[in-house]
Amino acid sequence: MAIGEELRSSHFWRGVLAELVATLIFVGVVLGASAAPGPLAPALAGGLVVGGLVCSLGGPQANPALTVALLCTRKLSALRGAAGVLAQCTGATLASAAARAALQDDTGLVTRVSAVGTAGTALAWETFATFQLSLVAFSIPELTAPQAGLALGSAVAAGALAAGPFSGGSMNPARSLGPAIVTGVWDDHWVFWLGPVLGAVLAGVTYEFLLAPGASREKLGACLACRDVALVETPSLSPSSVAPPAEQREQGTA
Repeated sequence: MAIGEELRSSHFWRGVLAELVATLIFVGVVLGASAAPGPLAPALAGGLVVGGLVCSLGGPQANPALTVALLCTRKLSALRGAAGVLAQCTGATLASAAARAALQDDTGLVTRVSAVGTAGTALAWETFATFQLSLVAFSIPELTAPQAGLALGSAVAAGALAAGPFSGGSMNPARSLGPAIVTGVWDDHWVFWLGPVLGAVLAGVTYEFLLAPGASREKLGACLACRDVALVETPSLSPSSVAPPAEQREQGTA
């Protein structure tokens, strides 16, 4: 579809709005739960809200790292990817501004490298946590909404609990960007972009070209050559055999 046609498409703008609303809700819930002591509350809140978003909005990505992974595996157009990331960052910033206005203490809003580790340790945990989350996201597009919501919500909660002691368990650049913008605290902010993006892209490539039932060398070659991957996909009932985003529900997570 040409850029002009996409921009005139109501489906395109509904998708952009869904990304903004989903990210605003996700970040708002997580930041509100962050006011509680300990990592358990935000981890559970994040997992529960992701499950609800999958059932209510059909699973928007609500995560720039996953959007980049979909771009790299040729499952999303450049225009949709760019618009989605912009909407996600906008939603996260709005949620962060509201959370800062509502909470007396905003020190818990910003994701930081833990004192028990280093930036390198935090980077490794953010990469690992986002890898497992994105692997789930790539493997479930044909599950029913309750099953998909449970799987994604569990992956979000598990990743947040595992990486929380070292990096805060962000797994989502938008979740880290919003609080950084409204508080002006940018300490080691690069960790919370590089780690999630690296983990998500590695997961997407690993699943689509190695683990999926429809994985093949031809599929990998088409992706590297910037050709339509769908033209060489093996027809199957696997999650790798999804239609373009304009035709089917897009993969998503927070």
